Amino acid sequence: MARHIGVSCKLCRRENLKLFLKGDRCYTDKCSFERRAYPPGQHGQGQRREKYSDYRVQLREKQKVKRIYGLLEKQFRNYYYRSERQKGIVGANLLIMLERRLDNVVYRMGFASSRNQARQMIRHNHFRVNDRKVNIPSYLVKQGDIVQVKEASQKNSKILEAMETVMRRGIPDWITLEPEKFRGTVTSLPNREGLTMPINEQLIVELYSK
Repeated sequence: MARHIGVSCKLCRRENLKLFLKGDRCYTDKCSFERRAYPPGQHGQGQRREKYSDYRVQLREKQKVKRIYGLLEKQFRNYYYRSERQKGIVGANLLIMLERRLDNVVYRMGFASSRNQARQMIRHNHFRVNDRKVNIPSYLVKQGDIVQVKEASQKNSKILEAMETVMRRGIPDWITLEPEKFRGTVTSLPNREGLTMPINEQLIVELYSK
């Protein structure tokens, strides 16, 4: 599977927003976005903030959401087309579908410090959904699904470290976590009102509608 192998912190600086791509490091003084809050590149510090065209604003919004969830263009476009075929508001459908990805749910439950780490752990068979092995990061969870750390992985140092810091970012109200049992339940599907990230999904809809 293709993936981004460059420097993660440059993505935050490029989007002028902390995307929390490196887990707990993003909450410390070592965060590159805090230390160098200007675009990457040779001329990044000297770039003037010019008036952007509508297309550029829409493109940057799409790139930002792609990078938050760790997707490539083809994957992201497929999610958009699927959200178009669903009832309701296209932009909200898109974000809800991205939130339902198993790698995002594992991250939200606090079993991984970042979505990238969650994706890797899922591939390595550390998790079970409804007591069945699932190693597909794009698996879409449903209401009532129980995501649990496999018994043999409950002493994994990365999982334990992530669980110690989960309260710093908070747990969504559509998830019930039972840390002593290393499991969480999707009590309801996420809704747009509960997503507090600074995303304007309408700009993405306008970009793909051209």
